[in-house]
Amino acid sequence: MSRPVIISCALTGGGDTTGSSPHVPVTPEQIANEALAARAAGAAIVHVHVRDPQTGKPSRDPALYREVVRRIRNSGSDVLINLTTGAGGRFVPDAADPNRNAIPGMATAEERMAHVLELRPDICSLDIGTMNFSSYAFVNLPEHVERMASAIREAGVKPELEVFDLGHAAFARHLHQRGLLADPPWLQLCLGIPWGAPASTESMQALKQMVPAGGSWSAFGISRHQFPMVAQAVLLGGHVRVGLEDNLYLTRGQLSPGNAPMVERAARIIRELDAEVATPAQAREILRIG
Repeated sequence: MSRPVIISCALTGGGDTTGSSPHVPVTPEQIANEALAARAAGAAIVHVHVRDPQTGKPSRDPALYREVVRRIRNSGSDVLINLTTGAGGRFVPDAADPNRNAIPGMATAEERMAHVLELRPDICSLDIGTMNFSSYAFVNLPEHVERMASAIREAGVKPELEVFDLGHAAFARHLHQRGLLADPPWLQLCLGIPWGAPASTESMQALKQMVPAGGSWSAFGISRHQFPMVAQAVLLGGHVRVGLEDNLYLTRGQLSPGNAPMVERAARIIRELDAEVATPAQAREILRIG
């Protein structure tokens, strides 16, 4: 039989993209509808951020997560829900006082995962490394990550470890060796983000070699690298992620009218490479999610 490849769909993200495309979902209803459309197109997992419905800016409001999750679950969909814990880690030192964050929004480890512990999704993202992320520092201290990993495991949620560089992959191995991650560990290789690992075959191969024994991995590239990295991940034995969080264009110069067309294109690539698109049930089996 062909190898089943999991498609994750990152629906909206937390970037300032709503002004660049009218198709980025903002309200809980829009985000939930995009999740269901992505599932119909072949996604087994949907990755959820929420946004302020009035401004379109990223939000950590538990009520917004609550509504998105309720809408997806009440639909009867079998799609796996993956909630982010990334919001709350951005730091830009104030020019006059570098001890002060020039942009508000830093949060404690407990605040960053509060909605996960309340809603108990199938999966949640867990950023495991501090890095220069474009124009700001993305702060994820080892002690905080370990605290979050322990609480997430205790809650029965599968952490998806966000790996942006080789040091992050090394820390993922460390977390697994310490028993903070249930088997199999699940890594997301994030490629092309300034200033992490570039979206290239060489980067993906290097990061893949760092995946703990028995672990599963997925990968994505941002912007124009999205679909080439889909093909590369399939060829190297991994799973894939697409969606409006990472890229707004379906093809060069053509905005994607939603997440579903991106999932459909990823599914075509998977099938052209003689693999099959994993169902949510298959994804649960691969990741050992009950």
